Amino acid sequence: MTVNDLALSDSPTSSILDAPSLWPAQAHTPTVAGRQLVVERGEGSWLYTADGRKLFDGTAGLWHANVGHGNAELAQAAYEQMLQLETYHIFARYSNDKALELGEKLAALSPIPRAKIILNSGGSDAIDVACKLARRHWQREGRHDKKIILSREFAYHGLHAYGTSIAGLEFNREGYGSDSLVPETARVSFNDPAAVEAAIERIGAQNIAAFVTEAVQGTGGVNPPAPGYLEAITRICRENDILLILDEVITGFGRMGTMFAAEYYGLEPDMITFAKGVTSGYAPLGGVMVAPRLWEPFYVDSPDTPIFRHGATYAGHATASAVALKHLEILEREQLVPRVAQLEPVLRAELDALAARTEAIIQVRSAGLLGGVTLHESLSAEQVCDDLVELGFIGRPLRGNTIQISPPFIVTEQELSTFINAIGEAISNRSGK
Repeated sequence: MTVNDLALSDSPTSSILDAPSLWPAQAHTPTVAGRQLVVERGEGSWLYTADGRKLFDGTAGLWHANVGHGNAELAQAAYEQMLQLETYHIFARYSNDKALELGEKLAALSPIPRAKIILNSGGSDAIDVACKLARRHWQREGRHDKKIILSREFAYHGLHAYGTSIAGLEFNREGYGSDSLVPETARVSFNDPAAVEAAIERIGAQNIAAFVTEAVQGTGGVNPPAPGYLEAITRICRENDILLILDEVITGFGRMGTMFAAEYYGLEPDMITFAKGVTSGYAPLGGVMVAPRLWEPFYVDSPDTPIFRHGATYAGHATASAVALKHLEILEREQLVPRVAQLEPVLRAELDALAARTEAIIQVRSAGLLGGVTLHESLSAEQVCDDLVELGFIGRPLRGNTIQISPPFIVTEQELSTFINAIGEAISNRSGK
């Protein structure tokens, strides 16, 4: 089977038995069989497919292609690093120079003062490590009942065991033989500090290790926090001696017009998880920024100092670290984070104008360069996104019948306006309004 055979087919009824050997992620496989868009090339904010389409990448892949596609500097950084040293592990007394350099750079950028940096391969990895460290912290303190991880309705925190277990999207939790893979979890209702306080009262603060929240919910529907919500959660966690883990896998490294959403909302969490935006997806890399409260006990000069058993083969991968360093250089040199701050009101105005034009839209939401368009139940966000492809644009259907908007930071105002107008055209074609 050639690549062209895998391109979008005119026959969605192709036998599932003839589907490619690669198992597609997060897919109802009979539905996508024969309809897959095979991306062959990317340039800036645009993608090119095996069947000859040119598509505007309105979602920056999965929220990550922030500097756009086909960046030669990042490719060169990976090439040069591989020639010198593809990688070497960072276990025990060994390390590599690029991982060490990246650790210092990330610590300097971190909203957490004096942070230590744990590196791994992505966002799901980072959530697993953060939740494990939260529990390890309380076990070391002798508070052995503090095991439960709280999270929010509609939350998405990856698909490893911990991420699956703390998900606020029930369809990601179902089908694994029990309520969750990790049983010591609980969810609270969306955007309501009083519900968090009620859950703590019901469960007992002495049983809760940490509260995990996205700064802005992504897959759950592009849901910015209600005014004052994150500030209230910070206070509640402090008052009840519960660790606060801020998931910045989507928002970290500029998506909010600040380097981190913690700065945007004025927060100082105990841990920040990151991934996507640290390399713009040019290499798989993620990690955790850790506050001194958590790391200092593991650095005491004593034979009795405990070990936090984290790390994997690709933790601190030298080539991924080199790409991240060059990527951060590009963000700073090209002033792409301030550019997002300039685009934030543009996106908001475009979405407000779109909503005013059609009754088929229930609500629009935005924060930084993140947007969501929630459609009336008479329309399908999935079908509208399929129609968008025919118009030359990529959107993505999310929970709540919502269309995702998260273009690369390099998007022009004209491209952004054209993309929003295309969403309006696709909606109008479906609704007749």
